[in-house]
Amino acid sequence: MSGKTERKRSYHHGNLAASLLDAVDELASQFGLEAVTLRGCAKLAGVSPSSAFRHYADKRALITAFAARALSKLADLMLSSAERAHLEGSNPFLAVGLAYIEFALDKPAFFRAMWYEEGIYSNDPVYIEAADKLRNHLRSGFANTLPDDDSAAFSSQELLAWSAVHGLASLLIDGPVARQQEKAEKMQMAADMLKVMKPAIS
Repeated sequence: MSGKTERKRSYHHGNLAASLLDAVDELASQFGLEAVTLRGCAKLAGVSPSSAFRHYADKRALITAFAARALSKLADLMLSSAERAHLEGSNPFLAVGLAYIEFALDKPAFFRAMWYEEGIYSNDPVYIEAADKLRNHLRSGFANTLPDDDSAAFSSQELLAWSAVHGLASLLIDGPVARQQEKAEKMQMAADMLKVMKPAIS
C-alpha cells in the first residue's frame, strides 16, 4: 500500500492532522523543511487546502506541530532505550546515545525540525511542553544513565553527553563526516565515540 493511500485512509478515520504531519516528514526528507508548504502537504494527504487550514493556520504552525512531534518521539525513544538496557543488563548510556544518533539518521527531517527556531512558533504551548519533555530527560542524568545530583539543572557531564551525540548526529546528516558510508558504519563510529566518552563523564 502506498504512503499516500495510507494517509487517505487515516484521514477518513479522522486523523487528518496526523496525516499532514506525515506529509511534512515525506516532503522535508526529500526536499528540506524550507520546501514544505501547507498546500503541498494537503495534496500529499489527498485533501483540499481548506481542510488542511482548518487544522493548521499556516506553514509555521504546521512545522511547529511537526517539531513538537519530533521532540516527543525522541524523548520517548531515549527513555525506552534506557529502560530496555537496564532490564537487559547492557550499557544504558551507550544505548541512549546510540538511540539519539540513530533517530537523526533514520528521521533527519524530525531531527532538523526540533530546534528550527526561524521556522516555528517557539512559544507554542504544545511545542514548549515537548521541548521541556526532552530537556527533562537529558538533564535527568542523560535519561537516567549518568549520576545526577540536580535534575532541575544540567551538569557538566550531561551537557557534554548531549553536545557529543547531537554534534555527531549533525555532522553525520548535514556535515562532512562519513558521508559515503553505510548506516552500520556510522553507528559503529558513534558507538566508538561513546565508549571513549564514558569514563570521562561517569
